Amino acid sequence: MRLEREALAEVEARVGDSFAHAIELIAVSGGRVIVAGVGKSGLIGRKIAATMTSTGTPAMFLHPTESVHGDLGIVTKDDVALLLSKSGETDELIPLLEQLKRLGVRTVAITGDGASTLARHSDVWLDASVREEACPHDLAPTTSTTATLALGDALAVVLLERKGFRREDFARLHPGGALGKRLLLTVSDVMISHDLPTVPASATMREVMVQLAERRGIAIVTDDRGTLLGLFTSGDFARFMEHRAHDFLSVRVDSVMVRTPKAAVADELGSAVVYRMEQFGIMAMPVLDTERRVVGVVHLHDLMRAGASA
Repeated sequence: MRLEREALAEVEARVGDSFAHAIELIAVSGGRVIVAGVGKSGLIGRKIAATMTSTGTPAMFLHPTESVHGDLGIVTKDDVALLLSKSGETDELIPLLEQLKRLGVRTVAITGDGASTLARHSDVWLDASVREEACPHDLAPTTSTTATLALGDALAVVLLERKGFRREDFARLHPGGALGKRLLLTVSDVMISHDLPTVPASATMREVMVQLAERRGIAIVTDDRGTLLGLFTSGDFARFMEHRAHDFLSVRVDSVMVRTPKAAVADELGSAVVYRMEQFGIMAMPVLDTERRVVGVVHLHDLMRAGASA
């Protein structure tokens, strides 16, 4: 781990103009990123292609051997090829490089040798050289594959930022997973926005009790403009009754309400609201607009059923 960490620090220090050039090549291309590598580099290449695709940069892995047996047909001149090889002399990659050049495809090589065939004949060379592998015999690809993976991830993330790829875009590309649900789900998707459990400050406990019974245990106190003044819940009522057993029906709600209740906003992420509700033991929360007017109410159980806590 120490060897790989030190190698990554060296790779980071070498990031410069060539990296920026690679970003520009990919960003302005009208096609995909075609990632190719053999062996361990191929496995790393598959991961880089998957990361790019899921973050808004269409990419595809192409096996070098299969490419010269028909799979080269997936490549167009608008694509950019990302070629991975520690030595830069991988036998299967050199014929692919020749074919890509014949098609007019721009190429980015990630190798550990700037004097290699792959580095010299590609449009951009990214230096993934390492002093030694973590393998005690300095043979098994370990440190070198980590360096290559880190460069690939860096390309994907910078491209994400350059394109303005948003959380919502990520969720759109992951609709089947819990992650996508969490990213997409906002308070407005779940909140109740009509027939709200609001009462005026002058409401008595008799009136509030009706709201608590009919509106899932919450009464939101507002002024005539709908601005939030306070909150009264079933839990508040139980605590109130412990100290006021007689003549409680005529008590005004504004004398016993919570004056600084927790609240949500409509475009807030559902997962963030679930966190606050669980942190403070809240079952329901008013939803406010920018002027603190009540526009809805959201319930913890509704958020959880919708997947905000997954």
